[in-house]
Amino acid sequence: MRRLPLKPNQFVVALGALFAIFTVGSGIAPTITGWKEDSPVHREVFGNIPTPLKVAFYAVMAVTLFMVAWLASIRIKNYQRGQADNRKTTKANAKRRLADFRAGVYMKTLLRDPAAGIMHSLLYFGFLGLFIATVLLEADHQMPESLKFLHGDVYKAYAFGADLAGVAFLVGIGWAIVRRYVQRPYRIRIKTKTEDAVILATFAIIGVSGFITEGFRIALMIAAGAEPDFEKFSFVGYPLALLFDSWSVGSLQDAHRWAWGAHFVAVLAFFVLLPTTKLRHMVTSPMNMYLRDKDRPKGAMKPMPNLMDPDLELETFGASVIEDFTWKQLFDTDACTICGRCTSVCPAHATGKPLDPREIVLKVGEVMAATGSPVVAPPVGTDAEVTVSANNLFERITSEELWACTTCKACDEICPVNIEILDKILDMRRYKSLMESDFPTELGNTYRAMENSANTYGMNQGERADWAADLDGIEIVEPGTPIGHEYLYWVGCAGSFDDRNKKTTRAMSKLMQRAGLDFAILGPNEMCTGDSARRSGNEYLFQMLAMQNIETLDGMGVRKIVTQCPHCFNTMKNEYPQVGGHYEVIHHSQLLEQLVADGKLTLAGATLEERVTYHDSCYLGRHNDIYLAPRNVIGSLGGVDIVEMPRNGTKGMCCGAGGARMWMEESIGKKVNTERSEEAVATGASRIAVACPFCYVMMEDGVKGQGKEEDVKVQDIAELILEAMDTAPAGPIVEPFTTGI
Repeated sequence: MRRLPLKPNQFVVALGALFAIFTVGSGIAPTITGWKEDSPVHREVFGNIPTPLKVAFYAVMAVTLFMVAWLASIRIKNYQRGQADNRKTTKANAKRRLADFRAGVYMKTLLRDPAAGIMHSLLYFGFLGLFIATVLLEADHQMPESLKFLHGDVYKAYAFGADLAGVAFLVGIGWAIVRRYVQRPYRIRIKTKTEDAVILATFAIIGVSGFITEGFRIALMIAAGAEPDFEKFSFVGYPLALLFDSWSVGSLQDAHRWAWGAHFVAVLAFFVLLPTTKLRHMVTSPMNMYLRDKDRPKGAMKPMPNLMDPDLELETFGASVIEDFTWKQLFDTDACTICGRCTSVCPAHATGKPLDPREIVLKVGEVMAATGSPVVAPPVGTDAEVTVSANNLFERITSEELWACTTCKACDEICPVNIEILDKILDMRRYKSLMESDFPTELGNTYRAMENSANTYGMNQGERADWAADLDGIEIVEPGTPIGHEYLYWVGCAGSFDDRNKKTTRAMSKLMQRAGLDFAILGPNEMCTGDSARRSGNEYLFQMLAMQNIETLDGMGVRKIVTQCPHCFNTMKNEYPQVGGHYEVIHHSQLLEQLVADGKLTLAGATLEERVTYHDSCYLGRHNDIYLAPRNVIGSLGGVDIVEMPRNGTKGMCCGAGGARMWMEESIGKKVNTERSEEAVATGASRIAVACPFCYVMMEDGVKGQGKEEDVKVQDIAELILEAMDTAPAGPIVEPFTTGI
């Protein structure tokens, strides 16, 4: 009969049993072997500890380790309720996984806030150092005389390192106490619970009792007539020992045993707190960092099966109950450190909307915990009136929270432990849209426009190429015929129909012509890529549009696409492969950067004697990590004074239009684009540069709302370049070429 593999929760229980057995064995072995350290420069393990206490130590520790494993297995059983998610380690992703793990463990994200980063580093690495010191001591305890290593100079270095780790740990704890209970930042203050005080107190007792135990141990050695000068390397324990030099041997023996007992009890308390409180993130967070790498691009949503397949047997779409999420999405909830960094950068939350990204994670965790078998504690303590009566996510999460999201990915980007918050929101939107038709009224109009007119504006498709009416040399290619050009210029709905963005389209076309780029457009045959439909949960409409576009592109043999819209760029580059469309897609900022770098676009004499600030597009930046290209394009102009807004790059703030918010009204709180445009105007810039049609509209509306349209001009980077070139001396005509991009 073939042996069935253990489930993850069963494996953890088995592992706990092995640890318990090993612990008991490690207590019995030294009494049988009798191996002792002969070197005078060493530390006697369990010195001054009576045999009954030694037996109790190993017995209680074995039981505790098994209990921790059992408690952990119950939580793991909850994760197993989720759907499959391929997070296997392979040769292809092993290096990336290790890099993600290192970045998390080294506090790379946390260190964006130096105070919090350094505090956590002291606490984490201090604790890790103490743990390693304990393991080394016990390992040396089990070794035969010939293999023991904690003696002589090695012991001196060990003692110094252990005390250094202890000091770092206590400084980190003290800093954490001050930060949580004295400085009290809002995002921390609103989630401070009793368990936080218990955790910090336990850690403080572990650190303090450890040093006091060490002091009594060394003092006892001195009182017994030894001359442990080598213990001076214990630079905290040795000075403490000198404070007790007047105590008798008997008093020191009793004091040492009591201090040792207090330290041991504190360690036991730590083990109990580990699986039952948010302290579990000490284990789950590093694991979550390691599991970051996915089998899809950063900017892509989770794929879904072909919804137009008549044989499809799915009964539900999206997520409405815990079992609809993947096991990784459920594991996320226990990796959360409750730090609130996601909340602090959320544009919706900052402007008074109902959305709080941290609450999304915690509420999912609450529903999972309350409906598990058996029921377990939620990710963090909740108020008594908070109840969960059913395994339904929407018992705790409202529609208003979900629709307030701009999908800017700021929450995912800032999270120090790589929790995938946006995926959860988008999966729940899918359910709301596809299963309940529960979406804002304005979205219904947009859906109809996309379905009936193949564009988000509901305009006549025959007008898609009207912007090019007076431009020579722009060819409109027909579906079904070979494209015959190096590039297809994908203009997008905004670039075709919005008057402001038509200026970008015309400017980009002229720049490509001046560079000699061989391109064509689809004109009336270009359809919306479906980004707004997908981000608002309407997967059916997205797939319908995507498959028609792919059929058109493949029928023409299109391989290279230029697009000025980051939303089109992200969709075609990262999501069309999920439905069979594979193309080389480049954003116009990347193309302009390359054309300038290659000298194909000559900017000799092109100047812009103005102060310019650049607003990062979320779908260009955080979704695709393109931050430098647009800045390099602007910086290639002479005389320009580039000034950054306080929130820029990975910390940039959304304009408010992503996630189909472009088509919804903001009726709650301050408008996101107002908040962002105020920040841009405050830089003193006379121009706000953008690289996204949605950002163009939102930033310009925000500037007008402040009455600053006469002082501050919003422009796409292509317009800036063209304007500067038009003021420069005319250069030679460049022949068409193949870019190789």
